Amino acid sequence: MLRTLKNLILLAVLLLAALAGVFYWLVSSPLNLPRTPLEFEIESGSGLRAVARQINAAGIAIDANVFVALGKLSGAETSIKAGSYALDSAVSARQLLAKLTRGDVTQTDIAFIEGWTLRQMRERLDAHPDIRHDSRGLSDPELLRRVGAPANFTVASAEGLFFPDTYSFAKRSSDIDILARAWRAQQRHLTQEWEGRASSLPYRSPYEALIMASIVEKETGRDADRPMIAAVFVNRLRAGMPLQTDPTVIYGLGERFDGNLRRRDLVADTPYNTYTRNGLPPTPIAMPGLAALRAALHPADSRALYFVARGDGSSAFSHTLDEHNAAVARYQKGGAR
Repeated sequence: MLRTLKNLILLAVLLLAALAGVFYWLVSSPLNLPRTPLEFEIESGSGLRAVARQINAAGIAIDANVFVALGKLSGAETSIKAGSYALDSAVSARQLLAKLTRGDVTQTDIAFIEGWTLRQMRERLDAHPDIRHDSRGLSDPELLRRVGAPANFTVASAEGLFFPDTYSFAKRSSDIDILARAWRAQQRHLTQEWEGRASSLPYRSPYEALIMASIVEKETGRDADRPMIAAVFVNRLRAGMPLQTDPTVIYGLGERFDGNLRRRDLVADTPYNTYTRNGLPPTPIAMPGLAALRAALHPADSRALYFVARGDGSSAFSHTLDEHNAAVARYQKGGAR
């Protein structure tokens, strides 16, 4: 009897060892892939069996029961990360589960360009095929709340409040998450530059400095000219002169602007017409980059009140109207600042 019991125990051990060997072979053998590279999605909140279905739906032949057992034995039931994944070569079920629990999602990126408006930025987000579009239909105040703006942060528009840069992200990320990163980056840069700003600037708040930076951004793409252009506008604010900057007028025209700024546009009053109204416009007119922020808060030490484009991307600066008129006659015909 005892010998029979020992034989049964030995048989059971051998059977378990054989089953373990088969299981190890199943989870360690390369899975058949229909093609490489192969991309697939794991949806948020998916359990082990749902994950197995999504893997199979992508064309990866995996035994759902084996995958579920592997996940439970390895304690991965709640550790799988949602997102987009890519396989460049065959992997085993064990390696695939490890990839899913590490969250080795595929990455892509999106670029927001200095000088873009919020409308252009949102159009780029909406057109990106790898982004989840959760911000569509949100008003500016709703959007700012969703990206983490404090409740007491009340502005008329979200224009200019996102930092232009290239942002990498996992495929199928929410556009809200990307915008939140751009919001935090702009707040961080603006705070740093505001704290180290030059003395006696005519801005009442960092937001006004952001408005000025957006104007500087739209006026030139030449780094060397930005501090001088900022100086011209700062000097005009101090003197109570209108800024007379075309980009604000164009922004105020919105979709009515057809690419040709006419004299009638310069005399038609809007909140953004800096020919008819003194002071800064009510909001930024674009996304300023770091160079424009620094220029607005560290303008050049100059008494210049005018500038005109030379036609080569640079500007000529003048202290008096007579000097400016001579520069206009030299470099271009027609109206200029």
